[in-house]
Amino acid sequence: MTSVDLAIDPGLAAAEEAHRISRRRLQWRRRLLPAAGILFALALWAGIVWLFKVPVFVAPSPQLVAYTLWTKIDILLENLLPTAIEALAGFTLGNLAAILIATVFVHKKALEEAFFPVVVVVNTIPVVAKAPILVLLLGNGMEPKIAIAALICFFPTLVNMVRGLESVNPQAMELMRVLSASNREVFFKLRLRNSLPFLFSALKIAASTSVIGAIVGEWIGSTTGIGALIIQSTYNFDSAMLYATVLVGSAFSVLFFVTIVAVEQLVVRWQPANAH
Repeated sequence: MTSVDLAIDPGLAAAEEAHRISRRRLQWRRRLLPAAGILFALALWAGIVWLFKVPVFVAPSPQLVAYTLWTKIDILLENLLPTAIEALAGFTLGNLAAILIATVFVHKKALEEAFFPVVVVVNTIPVVAKAPILVLLLGNGMEPKIAIAALICFFPTLVNMVRGLESVNPQAMELMRVLSASNREVFFKLRLRNSLPFLFSALKIAASTSVIGAIVGEWIGSTTGIGALIIQSTYNFDSAMLYATVLVGSAFSVLFFVTIVAVEQLVVRWQPANAH
């Protein structure tokens, strides 16, 4: 709407101003309510610890956790680095493998019918059961942690990618056939574009689960990393360090998730009706 239109019709100007005010209020509401919720949770936590005189080794106060974060941030970041590397590498490998296999499944239905049940069975094995096996196979370095992170990312991306590649508009597919499009053109111009919202839905899940996979792998056998620091803090009854470590790992997971959301907003500017 132009400034000339607003000058001619004062009612339009008032409606536009009301819309701006409403949108601004909504933006502040979305910012303030989560902040208020976090502050309330922290106050409740501090109140329970103070009221019931909870021992420090059972549950520290928020103030003690904040102090630990401040004084031991170098140790926390030093241990975050290997976990971040393992999570990012596992995220990359697991999702690339899922995308490639989903592409094969869509073009070779016999392979999908033969091997998709195998993928489902492997996915049903708990990650804490897979971890010792991978440690035995790959050693005690970063490799098993990366493999665990990749495996935990793989299945959701595979399922979403297959669904996205297959759920193309029938009319669009028929049009591509009428235009004598090759399989490559159909894939890149129709199937792949249609699958992007589904893919990013899976990537947002994988952003968190890859960190979980890396941490679980470190629980099995590692001297560094967020998972190892969690185990050490638990055995030492250092609850403040335990809570601080969990918060650092969670903060990295949230940052990873927000990064994927930002990339999605840049890449995907449409949403198919059946995407969830």
